[in-house]
Amino acid sequence: MAYMIPETIRRTATAGERILFDSLRDHLPSDYIVYYEPEIRGRRPDFVILGPDLGLVVLEVKDYTKSTLYQVNQDEWVLRNTAGELVKTKSPFKQARDYARFITDHLKRDKNLLSDHGSYLKFPYGYGTVFTRLKQEDFIKHGLYQVIEPPFVLCRDEIDPDEEGFAADILLEKIHGMFTVWSPRKTKLTHEDIQAVRFHLFPEVRISAEFKPPVQHQDQLLLSLHNIKTMDLHQENMAKQIGDKHRLIRGVAGSGKTLVLASRAKMLAKEHPDWKILVVCYGIPLSRNLRQMIERMLNEPDDLLDLLNPPSAEGRNQSNVEVYNFHEWLRNCLRMQDNDIPFLLDKAQKGEAILPTYDAILIDEGQDFEADWLKLLCCCLNPDTQSLLLVEDRAQSIFKRKTSLAQDVGLDFRGRSKILSINYRNTAQIIQFAWDFYQEHSQLKNKVQEGTVEGVEIVPPQATKRKGPEPIIQTFRSIQEEMNFVSKSILFLNREKQIPLQDIAILYRVKNSHHTSYIDEIVQSLVQHQLPYTWVTENASSKRNFVRDEKTVKISTIDSAKGLDFRAVFIVNIENMPFPLEQAEEREVALFYIGMTRALEWLFLTYSGESKFTRYLDRVVQQRAKPAANQMQSG
Repeated sequence: MAYMIPETIRRTATAGERILFDSLRDHLPSDYIVYYEPEIRGRRPDFVILGPDLGLVVLEVKDYTKSTLYQVNQDEWVLRNTAGELVKTKSPFKQARDYARFITDHLKRDKNLLSDHGSYLKFPYGYGTVFTRLKQEDFIKHGLYQVIEPPFVLCRDEIDPDEEGFAADILLEKIHGMFTVWSPRKTKLTHEDIQAVRFHLFPEVRISAEFKPPVQHQDQLLLSLHNIKTMDLHQENMAKQIGDKHRLIRGVAGSGKTLVLASRAKMLAKEHPDWKILVVCYGIPLSRNLRQMIERMLNEPDDLLDLLNPPSAEGRNQSNVEVYNFHEWLRNCLRMQDNDIPFLLDKAQKGEAILPTYDAILIDEGQDFEADWLKLLCCCLNPDTQSLLLVEDRAQSIFKRKTSLAQDVGLDFRGRSKILSINYRNTAQIIQFAWDFYQEHSQLKNKVQEGTVEGVEIVPPQATKRKGPEPIIQTFRSIQEEMNFVSKSILFLNREKQIPLQDIAILYRVKNSHHTSYIDEIVQSLVQHQLPYTWVTENASSKRNFVRDEKTVKISTIDSAKGLDFRAVFIVNIENMPFPLEQAEEREVALFYIGMTRALEWLFLTYSGESKFTRYLDRVVQQRAKPAANQMQSG
């Protein structure tokens, strides 16, 4: 069964398109990717098939009947439309050929996808036509095979399993035969090759890439990319499949929920430039990061070579996407505070309120939104579009919400919810460590379910194969010793592991106590070690002005780090967790889980006091020491 993107066909598709969609899904190999009507740099071919042993094939689909065809030749077809008028159009075969050449000419700009000779793609590409309402006997009877040769044609009886002449192996064989040029040394597409093809053709799936300096090669400027990173196919499907009306995505920490949301915002902005789109989340730093991410996506050129010359400030696209944290949106767009919401909702129900209208609303950190907040946002949604996306992870809920989305908010997500269960952010060591802690301390662990979508509260993460060091646990006699260790570790990571300072964060639970100013100790130690820093959560202004890529170590509370990630994370003063003044220990468990899952590669856990959480960490250290001690005894 092939992987379809999107996973379901649009409702307005013809019956013939549906038959072909289902046949390609059911009868092509599982390592094939089939794109239905993908948007590729302003063009929209009907189907693009990508397979390791196939290469790339473009299919042009027509639902012409015998009565539709008036006069045909190899270049131009004259058709009779439903009004009986004669219209001219390009030959379907030429349409498929032009799409294929357009795509492959674009891919040839990446020299990593070229053959050893340097001018041809290292994998074959082909193109063909599909006639969903004409059978092979019709083609023979009307001499159509003289216009398009049989290897490049699929007829109704070759794609429809209900037809007597259908055979799955013949369908696959014919798709494999749609090539005009065969390479004597046919190269199988590697995972990296397929990732590169997706990177170039679909800018919306890009996460990052590193660039080598461009070189002159055969009078062409070719760009070489390495360490290309794209959304995986499941994430891409999420972003592209989300259809009309409201949708819910639940995902584990690090599963790319925010990336899917940002990619969805970009696609909506490009497809509907006249739409007014709102992106809203809970935390201020995340809202700034989201805004920067979406702006980068919207202004990133589709053309590979243009990546070397990013647009100037004057040349950037004017975005129709507004990004706020919820309370900022309340203040700036509605000129109101939290306690005014019930009164406004009452007026809205009576039709007496004047509210802004958005054609699409995308909500990140949905688990932290109160029922009235969601109701208010729903009142601002265009009833004609009903395009609402809610993204959440109940394991990261830092506020106790007993909201039933269907009962309390009026949002019924049955049949409209998806799960992202694979953690891409963290190494296997970090996610396992964080999940072990969560399972032992959370009162919600009995709500963890696997397999089903509806009703899932907490999604257990599945780690990727990415490995790294075990989380480092250190205890100290004083906060000064602790921070000295943290600063020296940052210098080590920066100098020896080449981790930029902007990819390092220090997270804290509270900034001071009655006897110690923890934030002063953190800042003083960084200054002593000549480490530039940004205290993100110093005040409202510092949160609003947060710039993720500023070349400084970031200092933040744990809850303000939600939605962000760093290659190295230090959680300090863990003896302050669970915080004695916090009545709901579940919130403290979620906060610590959130903090740990901010780390991509390196996680440091330090403390110079004692609490329930540090006693757990002490036990982990003791358990780690047992195998080493046993090994020494046996030696």
